[in-house]
Parts: sequence; structure tokens; C-alpha cells
Amino acid sequence: MTAALRLSVLDQSVACAGRPQDESISNTVALAEHCERLGYERFWLSEHHALPTIVGTAPEVLMAAVAVRTSRIRIGSAGVMLPHYSAFKVAEQFRVLDALAPGRIDLGVGRAPGSDQRTAMLLNSNARAADDFPQQVRDLHAWVSGQDLPGGHPGRGVSAYPRGSTEPQLWMLGSSGYGAQLAGHFGLPYSFAYFITEGEGAAEGLELYRHMFKPGVIDKPQANICVWALAADTEEQAWHLFASRERARVDRQIGRFGPLLPPQEAAREYTAGEEAYRQTLRRKAIVGTGPQVLARLRALAEELQIDEVVVITWTWDPLAQRRSYELLAQAMREAR
Repeated sequence: MTAALRLSVLDQSVACAGRPQDESISNTVALAEHCERLGYERFWLSEHHALPTIVGTAPEVLMAAVAVRTSRIRIGSAGVMLPHYSAFKVAEQFRVLDALAPGRIDLGVGRAPGSDQRTAMLLNSNARAADDFPQQVRDLHAWVSGQDLPGGHPGRGVSAYPRGSTEPQLWMLGSSGYGAQLAGHFGLPYSFAYFITEGEGAAEGLELYRHMFKPGVIDKPQANICVWALAADTEEQAWHLFASRERARVDRQIGRFGPLLPPQEAAREYTAGEEAYRQTLRRKAIVGTGPQVLARLRALAEELQIDEVVVITWTWDPLAQRRSYELLAQAMREAR
């Protein structure tokens, strides 16, 4: 299985201290072009709101920019937080995206708010919107695939345009058993957010997905995981660069959010409590040279019985981020 391992990318347009936030958006588009040249399978974009660390708030807009600057790589949302929106409007947006990049669009959806509850209410004042998520997924699939809805549905006979010879590929995203069960029920591809749970529940979620799966949108289970990883030319340099992400994760534990700091600023002294969590992070972190990181990803793929890993990498310097993906792709070529 690992010999056929495929690598993809998730980018979140992270804010960086000392740089205008619009540069984060431009860097995401440049990274997509870079990763296409390197041979990555997919380039996914996340959705977060009112979070000063992550400024990727509208994946569907950013996907359009990536679509017109690339020609091969699949482009996707990881994901659209569907309870915030009308499923019909999302279907229209992604039908337009498929017209821009026919056969290259992944429509990843999730149930989590991607924000705090106050911001979620500003996006959709219906506090119980998430309860309708399964129905939204069913309706969304019908509209993006050109199928009609059941009799009695208010949207029956209504179509999402433009139509084409291809359609977006619907994915279910999750970090718990809920998304796994729903993906299995609808027969959808499933992506587990390994980087959010730090691996907790991944094996159980994937096993539940396979157990619950019945043919639907696809005929057999298809799953991947999104993993945080960082490669550099030397292991020492990789750990130095990791200091930025490390500080952001530790600060998040105490409710402190802000732009990503340069490594030399991020490596300031930690309190005793922070140091304990920091050491836990370092034990789990996939950090090192290209071959070292690839070996860890291969082992993880083998353990979880998957053949695709979506890699997310934060660095303060965008060139270091691009170099990380370059080294990983190089290690992949040399291992074949």
C-alpha cells in the first residue's frame, strides 16, 4: 500500500506577524501552483471565521483563484461548514467552480462551526442549523450531481447551474464518529482531520466508516487523513522552524490567538504547564528531513490502511513552507 501512497496538500492561509494579511492569500495561490508542479494530488483549502491566526475564510472564492492558475491538480474545500449556508447556494458555487476547472473540484463539507458560537450565529442565526446537516448533505449531492429531490421536497424540480459533463466530488470531513457514520451512510469519500485530534480517534473513525459504508456516491470506501508535517534540509532546521507552530498550539490551549510568530520570537520561555504540553506536541510532531517525514507518513498510512495523506504545513516564512513540500515530493520520487 505505501508504495502507492499519494500526497496532497491542505493550506489554511495562516496570518504571519509583521506581514499584511493579504499576503497570506497570495501565498496560498502561489503554493498551489508550486505543489502542482511538484506532482501533488490535491490542493485543499479550509474555512475559518473571526480567527486572527487563520485568514482563509472563503475557500470557494480562493478555489476560483487557484483554478485559473492551475491545470492538473484537484482543488477542494476542507471544508465548507455547511450548516452556515444554503445547500442550494453552495451547489451553485461549486457548479461554477467545476465549470472553471472541469473534473478537478472536490467539495468537502463539515458540520463543525469553524468558529466560536457567537460568530456562527452571525453566519446563520438558526442555532439548531447543524441538526439539519444530514438532510443538507443529501440535498447538496442531488444539486451538484444533477439529480432531482424526492417528491414533496420544496426544492424538487429546481436545478443548480451551470451544468457540464463533470461534477464536483463530494467529500465528508470529520474528526469524530459522527462524520464517519454519515460518510458511510451516504457512500461518500471520507477525510479524517488527524491534525485536529493529534491522532486521537483516527483508527476508530476510519474503521467505523468502513464498517458503515454502503455504495452511494462512490462504490467502495475511499479515505484519507489530513496530517500536520514539516520538512527542512536538516533535522535541526526543521525543529527550528517548528517553533512557530509549536508556540501557536501552546497559546491556543490558553485561549490566546494571533498571527504566526517567526521562530526566533516564538521560542521564548514557556511556563511549567506550557512546557508539559509542548513536550507532548514534540513527541507527536512529524518533523525532520524529507526522507524522515516521508517515512513517518508511510508508517501512518500503513497503520491506518489508507493510500493518501493530505499534508498541512505552517511556517512563518512562505519559502520555508514551499521548501518543505518540495523536499517531501523529492523524497517520494527517490523512494519509488
